[in-house]
Amino acid sequence: MKAADVRGMSPDQMNDELAKLKKEQFNLRFQRATGQLEKTARVKEVRRGIARIKTISRQQAATNKS
Repeated sequence: MKAADVRGMSPDQMNDELAKLKKEQFNLRFQRATGQLEKTARVKEVRRGIARIKTISRQQAATNKS
């Protein structure tokens, strides 16, 4: 997911996407612990996606507050 895609989302959509990514991150951690994880790069992608959504959400909140 690119930053431009996230910026085009509404706050509700961002929250839904964040919840989805956190759930996926949880599942990936379990897969890694049990040795079932095949796409190890996906862990990094999900982490960055979560950070990207949180960052843009905070930026928009700060902009709207001013």
